[in-house]
Amino acid sequence: MRRSGVSATINVRGRLVSLDEPQVMGILNVTPDSFFATSRCRSEEEIRQRVCMMRREGATMVDIGAYSSRPGAEEVSVEEELRRLLPAIGIVREEWPDAIISVDTFRSEVARQAVEAGADIINDISGGEMDKDMFRTVAELHVPYILMHMQGTPQDMQKAPHYDNLMCEVFRSLGERVEELHEMGVADVIVDPGFGFGKTMAQNYEMMARLGEFRLLGCPILVGISRKSMVYRLLDTTPEESLNGTTALNTIALMNGASILRVHDVREAVEAIKIYRQCLISD
Repeated sequence: MRRSGVSATINVRGRLVSLDEPQVMGILNVTPDSFFATSRCRSEEEIRQRVCMMRREGATMVDIGAYSSRPGAEEVSVEEELRRLLPAIGIVREEWPDAIISVDTFRSEVARQAVEAGADIINDISGGEMDKDMFRTVAELHVPYILMHMQGTPQDMQKAPHYDNLMCEVFRSLGERVEELHEMGVADVIVDPGFGFGKTMAQNYEMMARLGEFRLLGCPILVGISRKSMVYRLLDTTPEESLNGTTALNTIALMNGASILRVHDVREAVEAIKIYRQCLISD
């Protein structure tokens, strides 16, 4: 049960943040079409209420997304993404100055303007594949970068995902990009295997069972499985009814080396971490 491998801190605007104790990243969607309807926030008051609840329940990070990455999602222009995103960053930064703000975007221009508006971390679902300027931009901005693996694009990723060797291919892809980022001067890289992004249900569970292998990359691991289809389809339920399954899977992720849990439901994730850590103390 004891954690081994990577001992990590990330530099967030000059503040060293330890990831030795797993952290919770709460999801804030400023989109009209995110797959989990309850997570959508369209007004300033809804944003304030949701972030207030997440912070009260123990989230140290808030991940703001203005472009739905669900399978088959519609394209959104850069201008529309920024129109949704920048006011939300401003609200969170003003109301909760100590919160760590992550921005969920694959566009370098959005990343640049988001950091200028107060964001701390860039969370790129495409791992730099959908905007070739992203790595250079992140290096220039000197911010931590969440590198996620995705096969395909949000529009086609779940049509026919195929791997000759899932773990080898995902590991090699992430490893090559981690090395490239480090060579460009990006010091703080967090890896996300990309559950649900170009993987079948069986492949998602294979990655979860072998999650600890990704620690060999030398980076903290982020896991984002909250209310995803790998939970609710296995249990023959819905996103709205998949909280219990999500918590169970998050606990397994912690046992296998996750440093950050990206979730819709903060309180339950915080409780899972407390129980997990108590087991480490008692071991």
